[in-house]
Amino acid sequence: MTSLIILAAAEEKSAEVTNWAGRIGWVVGLALFVAFVYWLMRQGWKWRGSLQSALPELPSAPERPGEARLELSGRYHGSTTAGQWLDRIVAHGLGTRSRVELTLTEAGVEVVRPGANDFFIPAAALREARLDKGIAGKVLAEGGLLVVTWAHGDQLIDSGFRSDRAAEHTTWVETLNSMTNTTEGTAR
Repeated sequence: MTSLIILAAAEEKSAEVTNWAGRIGWVVGLALFVAFVYWLMRQGWKWRGSLQSALPELPSAPERPGEARLELSGRYHGSTTAGQWLDRIVAHGLGTRSRVELTLTEAGVEVVRPGANDFFIPAAALREARLDKGIAGKVLAEGGLLVVTWAHGDQLIDSGFRSDRAAEHTTWVETLNSMTNTTEGTAR
């Protein structure tokens, strides 16, 4: 009995460890599947953009917007249809997340995004500002997101921003809401 074990252990050929052809086939198949899913997501993004093509061009900042009342440095997390926090707007680059520099003047809010389209929210278009916890694809702690509601064409839009210093959010909400109350009072 022990001699059989010794003979089996002394055998020169060991068992095959890996089936390389099968493993390569699985890796290639998985890579093709991931590429296909990515392509489908890209097509969905383009389709959403074509559905939102009726959205007018974004306004650009005036040459002389006035003196800065508030400034904020942080992240732009996207825009959605007002009240529909999962209905992302992708037309005109509004769906692209990026760093952001916000500047509030009497003329409105200038949104400067390196690597993405800048835009301007005129003071007359501002509707409200609030602290929220989420916007399409981004959920934070309660009150961790500054959401500005504004009118563009015939649509109300919520745009989500997160400051590098979250304590600034409250000041922005109070100031923007006082501006909307002032512009509503003058419009009457």
